[in-house]
Amino acid sequence: MKITLVRHAEVEERYQGCYNGHIDIGLSIEGERQAEALHRHLERSSFDAVYCSDLRRAVDTLKFITCEPILTPELREKSWGRHEGLRYEQITAMEQKEYEDFFQWISVLDGESLESFLKRIEAFFINVMERPYNSVLIVTHGGVMKAFQHLFFNVGLEEAFGLNIPYASILEYELH
Repeated sequence: MKITLVRHAEVEERYQGCYNGHIDIGLSIEGERQAEALHRHLERSSFDAVYCSDLRRAVDTLKFITCEPILTPELREKSWGRHEGLRYEQITAMEQKEYEDFFQWISVLDGESLESFLKRIEAFFINVMERPYNSVLIVTHGGVMKAFQHLFFNVGLEEAFGLNIPYASILEYELH
């Protein structure tokens, strides 16, 4: 099975560099351009199914692609609770704690537990992989793509979450 993962296009400027989680925000002007470019890149591809996070930034990334996506909250980014929409500097001021290492920082942040997030992502992908698809397109968020690396390619959590996955990135995997 071929799995094509796409990170949503660039978000509204006010939310760039923030812990956005489940905030339902749209694309920036550049994000609109990126969505059009994704369409041109993917228009010759054929997919048995298209799955998409139900958040607007992911759905809007697909708007130029003629398909009927299956929208699902299972593909949402990790929820950051009261820290959603905030930048690192705002969180450190609020919590009076600095980043020491990945696990310490995750424990500082509010919202969905890392364990719950990883279980949700793993369950979604296992369900997709059990279907008789040859090729699947999945439009989601950076954290989901990093979790996929960790869960299915034996990449350490801290290493996976340290990966830089820019807006509108396309990652393709051939799974057997």
